[in-house]
Amino acid sequence: MKQGTVITVSRKYGCGGRELAEILAKKLNVKLYDRQIVHIAAAKLGINDLSEEDLLELEREVKPLAMTFVPFHSFGSHMGESSRGMFISEGSVIRKLAAEGSCVILGRCADYILENDPKMFSVFVTADDEYRKQRGLSVYEGKTLKDLDAEDAKRARYYNYYTGRQWGVGSNYDLVVNTSKGDLDKVADAIIAYIEAVQK
Repeated sequence: MKQGTVITVSRKYGCGGRELAEILAKKLNVKLYDRQIVHIAAAKLGINDLSEEDLLELEREVKPLAMTFVPFHSFGSHMGESSRGMFISEGSVIRKLAAEGSCVILGRCADYILENDPKMFSVFVTADDEYRKQRGLSVYEGKTLKDLDAEDAKRARYYNYYTGRQWGVGSNYDLVVNTSKGDLDKVADAIIAYIEAVQK
């Protein structure tokens, strides 16, 4: 894979997208930035002044999100002037992270924010309802499919509002994968193979 490649991962709740992003980052030996780090960086440092030292400090101090269920509203999904300012700040952070080298970025409309970056590949992760239902019970602390769908609806509203595009529509992404069709490790290998084939 070429130097500087950035993989953005968007996903439906309950499909293993976070775990898949972690596997991708590990296989490629690159950093994984999740919405927690991006959000806190934007809130702490503002729009335009994010130094390499600041990023390193956040990476050391901020624990990545756990696999447990985290309501989307916990990370600023309320639309309005303050939220718009945060979106702009997060966008600046995401562009800064992408400019610093190869990485995997999870969520936060990173596929849209980096759409003009030729080194970016966007992946949308989905799964069938039965698979998501099972993971809701076993991974997301007993959440039902209805709970997961409700969180997805919030995520979709956020994405649609800020990007003007429809969340989860295949044509908005370079690749859509269905994790209920195979082992996550093999899905990660397939994503890497796809990117490498496109880059030739």
